[in-house]
Amino acid sequence: MLYTIYEAQRSLMEPFAELAQVASKMFSNPQTPLSQTTVAQRMAAGYDLMYRLGKDYEKPQFGIATVKVNDVEVAIHERIEVDKPFCELRRFKRFSDDPPTLSALKGQPVVLIVAPLSGHYATLLRDTVKTMLSGHKVYITDWKNARLVPTSEGEFHLDDYVNYVQDFVRHLQSIYGNCHVMSVCQPTVPVLAAISLMASRGEKTPLSMTMMGGPIDARRSPTAVNNLATQHTIDWFENNVIYRVPEKFPGAGRRVYPGFMQHSGFVAMNPDRHANSHYDYFKDLVRGDDASAEAHRKFYDEYNAVLDMDADYYLETIQTVFQKYSLVEGTWDVKSPEGNLERVRPQDIKTTALLTVEGELDDISGSGQTEAAQDICSGIPKEDRSHMEVTGAGHYGIFSGRRWRELVYPRVRDFILSHQPAVQQAAPLTRQAA
Repeated sequence: MLYTIYEAQRSLMEPFAELAQVASKMFSNPQTPLSQTTVAQRMAAGYDLMYRLGKDYEKPQFGIATVKVNDVEVAIHERIEVDKPFCELRRFKRFSDDPPTLSALKGQPVVLIVAPLSGHYATLLRDTVKTMLSGHKVYITDWKNARLVPTSEGEFHLDDYVNYVQDFVRHLQSIYGNCHVMSVCQPTVPVLAAISLMASRGEKTPLSMTMMGGPIDARRSPTAVNNLATQHTIDWFENNVIYRVPEKFPGAGRRVYPGFMQHSGFVAMNPDRHANSHYDYFKDLVRGDDASAEAHRKFYDEYNAVLDMDADYYLETIQTVFQKYSLVEGTWDVKSPEGNLERVRPQDIKTTALLTVEGELDDISGSGQTEAAQDICSGIPKEDRSHMEVTGAGHYGIFSGRRWRELVYPRVRDFILSHQPAVQQAAPLTRQAA
């Protein structure tokens, strides 16, 4: 019922948001009489802020048209490589007609970036993807909004997430022979499970896995996110945050944890910071600081775009990761697509190198939570394990922004290269892709 009420309210507010946008343009357009008034700038800014607070935020685009590789502009073509009911494997294919550049592209490592399924879209990792494209062939998991997935596609469980990751790894291995995996935040746990299961079966595992800011062991330095999960029972979560998708969407009737509730939780963690940010945006508009205003828009276009998660996946994640600590306790059994239960044994990983990355000021995955992977992956030789703590970085700073580009990426790049087999590539004669 709450989801239906929310959608009714949103539909009611939408015309007013559009009117606010029109009013803002009328006060800011020099061709209209309203723009000549002494309060025009403030009125335009106020209406613009009202519009942004009331508008509906749709899924953003990655929008990566080009990247620089060795100071040469390389064109990017984004396409869906594998389409599953709840996720698309998205590829960023690079094109160049410069022979030396193309030769360099051909020999670069293949990286599967596993994006979080925790409220935001994979585009939250746009900066991660764009930076990685300068030295890697990049694929990313683009999780679908559960309210857009018809109930005929069935449910989505945490086990399905693990199996999806394995399928994507095998897909890349079938094309390139090997690959590297990077997981950011929430997927560190299912990615580690996926690679563990592959190792236990004797399958080829990725050459390396980079795990960034994730709750491998949520008992260490618990944050507000961890405390919320431990202070309530699974029944409480099911009764208070799980709702059915309203009739207007393709996934009508599906049980989900709605994105708008997740967004409310994000904002509630730092309400003063968001209030100040919106007030600063208003002041930037008044004084004509277009660069700062645009930076605000870009951030909140991403931050305010949220998706629904299938209820089974969400509840199982809460229980497995934050309440039972099944991964680090060695008690996690995952159901394979064939219906067999398999125990997750990280100690069976032996040929996949491990890099863990944490932010000093991370208030989502506390200090030591990601580094815990170093302890449970005891089968990996010590020389193939490495840990990095990023001084002054919060959660987002380890995969986006200046610290990511200047501090974290060089370490990740060098780590991947150090575990990439040397492959000699012949320089092609015509324009090709990599």
